[in-house]
Amino acid sequence: MIYLDHSAAPPVDPRVIDEMVPCFREHAGSPSSLHRLGVEARGALDRARGRVAGLIGAGPDEIVFTASGTEADNLAVKGLAQARTNRGRHIVVSSIEHHAVLYAAKTMERQGFTVTQVPSGGDGVVQPDEVARAMRDDTILVSVMRANDETGTIQPVREISEIVHRHGAAMHTDAVAAVGRLPVNVDELNVDALSLSARSLNGPPGAGALYLKAGTRLRPQVEGGVQEEGRRGGHENIPAIVGFGRAAELAAEELPGRIDRLKRLDESLLRGLKGRLPDVVINGHPHKRLPGHLNLWIPEADGESLVLMLDARGVAVSVGSSCAAHASKPSHVLMALGRTAVEARCSLLVTAGPDTGESEAEEALDALVEVVGELRAIAGVTA
Repeated sequence: MIYLDHSAAPPVDPRVIDEMVPCFREHAGSPSSLHRLGVEARGALDRARGRVAGLIGAGPDEIVFTASGTEADNLAVKGLAQARTNRGRHIVVSSIEHHAVLYAAKTMERQGFTVTQVPSGGDGVVQPDEVARAMRDDTILVSVMRANDETGTIQPVREISEIVHRHGAAMHTDAVAAVGRLPVNVDELNVDALSLSARSLNGPPGAGALYLKAGTRLRPQVEGGVQEEGRRGGHENIPAIVGFGRAAELAAEELPGRIDRLKRLDESLLRGLKGRLPDVVINGHPHKRLPGHLNLWIPEADGESLVLMLDARGVAVSVGSSCAAHASKPSHVLMALGRTAVEARCSLLVTAGPDTGESEAEEALDALVEVVGELRAIAGVTA
C-alpha cells in the first residue's frame, strides 16, 4: 500500500514505539505517588514534557497534556473563555477552523457567549484586517489555526495575534496540522495558547497537549483530579506521553530534512499533474501551504469514488479531514473558500509523510490519472 493519508493517521515511528514499550513494565506507578515507582513515572512524564516544550520553544510548565489535539482545542476555547467572563463574552473564530474549535464555540454560544466567524478568502487565508473588523470591546478570545488541516494553507497568526493583544484578548491557535511540518515557536507566533497532537508527529494516538503561556488563566474542563497542575484532571497516559516526547524530539532534530523532502515530492507531483491532468486545481493558497500537503479539485471526478478506486489499486488518500470523513455534507472548509457543493465533493487530499519515496509518488500519480480517466469516461466526459 502506498500511504498518502498522513494528515489523517500518520504511522507511528518505530523509534517512538521502542521508547514506549518499556513504559508498560517499568513505569507502572502513578506520577502522583511518592514511592519509587511513582517517582520513576514522574521522571518519565517530566522528560516528555520537556521534549514537547522544546519543540515549540515553550517552558515545561507551560505544557498541559491531554488525550488528543481535539481535547486541547476544547480546553483552549472553553477554558480560556470561561476564565474571562469578567471582561466579556465575545469569541472570534475563523470559518475554516477544525470542528473541534467550531463545535466548542457553539457550546459556548449555548452558555451565553457570542461568537463571530471570520471568513477566509478564496485562497484559504484568513486576513488580519477581517479579524480586526470582528473585534469588539467585549472580545475575550480569538482562535485562528496555524495551518488548515484540509487545505494546508498557512495562516498569518503572528499578525493576527498583534491585533488580538491590542484589544486585550487572548489568542489561541490550533497547530495540530502544522507542528512537524513547519517550524513552530510560541514566542514568534506571540500566542497565549497552542494546541498540538502526538499523532501529527508520527507519535501514538491518545496524547495531545495545550501550550498555555505562563500566567494565562484557564478553567479546567476535565475535573476530578489535580494532575497537570490542576489544569486537567485524570491519570496521565504515561506510555503515550512518553511516545509523544520522543516524537517531538525526533521532529525537532529532523524537521529541516523532512521539509526539504516533502517540498521535492510536492514539486514532482505538481509537475506530473500539470502535464497529465492540466485542469486539476489546488484548493487553498498555491504557495503558502504545508509541505507534502495537496488538496486537489479534480473536475468531473467524485472524491469518494476516487478514494475507493485508488484503494483498489493500493493507494491510500482521503477526501478531507479525518474527523469529517463520513459526513454527508461537503467540506465546510472548501465551501468557505467558495467551492460549490459539487466542486467540494470532487476534491482529493493527498498527504505524504517523512518516509514517502519518489517512486511511490510516481506510482500514485499513475494510478490517479488512470482512475480519473475511468470516472470521466463513465460520466461521458471527454478530454
